[in-house]
Amino acid sequence: MTKSILLVGVGGQGTILASKLLTIGLMQEGYDVKMSEIHGMSQRGGSVSSQIRYGEKIYSPVIEPGSADLIVSFEKMEALRWLEYLKKDGKVVVNNHEMMPMPVIMGVADYADDILDEIKKACKDVTVVNATKEAEKLGNGKVMNIILLGSLVKAMGLDDIDWTKIISENVKPNFVEANLKAFEVGKTLV
Repeated sequence: MTKSILLVGVGGQGTILASKLLTIGLMQEGYDVKMSEIHGMSQRGGSVSSQIRYGEKIYSPVIEPGSADLIVSFEKMEALRWLEYLKKDGKVVVNNHEMMPMPVIMGVADYADDILDEIKKACKDVTVVNATKEAEKLGNGKVMNIILLGSLVKAMGLDDIDWTKIISENVKPNFVEANLKAFEVGKTLV
């Protein structure tokens, strides 16, 4: 059975690293995995997405609207923006975090207060985590992406993969310990 996961966020949140680690873990588990990433204006705080499809044999990484089993969003507005890609019975894991886009910063648009309510209206299975706050508690806001990866792994039941080894081999040595702690915290949030 093929599974499709969409990771979405804003440039600088570590969406690509989390996608890379997930892809490595799925490959080590024996799945055929295809990943595609879209950076857009990521260096300027723009939208970033990674599409990951895995199963016995995968021919394309592209996730069509209405076909994602899971959306993991690093920012609330991005979850809402990508909801059309979710399957009818899909699941959303969303970081309860706001990053103001340029139109909001410039005062020409508003950041809606009811984003989580809108997501919950559109999807029955929504898990809201406070990964950004948990990362701050750990003393390093940059590990928020690994907290979300831990939540994703728990939500998907992929605990048997050696994530400690994967993180240790793919994160800069100075940040391994912080990322391993963040991963464990993430697993407790789902």
